[in-house]
Amino acid sequence: MAYDLQEQEQLATFKAWWDKYGNFILTVVTLVLFAFAAYNGWRWYERNEATQAAAVYEQFLKALSARDATRTKELAGTIIERYGRTVYAPMAALNAAKAYHEAGDLNAAKAQLVWVIEKSGRAEFIPIARLRLAGVLLDEKAYDEALKTLSGDVPDAHAVAFTDRRGDILAAQNKVEEARAAYREALAKADAQHPLRPLIQLKLDALPEPVAS
Repeated sequence: MAYDLQEQEQLATFKAWWDKYGNFILTVVTLVLFAFAAYNGWRWYERNEATQAAAVYEQFLKALSARDATRTKELAGTIIERYGRTVYAPMAALNAAKAYHEAGDLNAAKAQLVWVIEKSGRAEFIPIARLRLAGVLLDEKAYDEALKTLSGDVPDAHAVAFTDRRGDILAAQNKVEEARAAYREALAKADAQHPLRPLIQLKLDALPEPVAS
């Protein structure tokens, strides 16, 4: 079928435009399709990794419940090494640290907590790890290091616990008035239903009264 003059002109114009921009358009389209495929591939990989991590984490919890120290340590290491990008890694590290702390293995507990703080990349777990690390350091009588761990920004949800723990460290240093101030600050931050409130009050009441001058 023959083209009329107008159609031929339009075709020639399009051909000239395509000769100028066609390669660029094809490149852009190819890159977009590649990026889309890569994104979907990464999403699939993340889902697959999370599924595998969940299965190992379930085994970890069973070992933890059975107080199988060897298996607990092995599975915690597997989750952190193989699935460190998933949410299960900091959860395993925190639980393992608690088990190590209760067993008196403070170095192992510290290693797990430091990993959560420095390498997990999960901001929601970092305050919990900082608080627990300060507790381990308190047990080691590393008071200055414990106070340093508690310093800096603290989410409101953890403010009471951080201030209470600071009071514990100051009390252990026999800095009674500073401890008293910390416990009072913690009580001021805690509402009437806060679970730590009764314990903080007990510790405050247990401090020696100031010596009358």
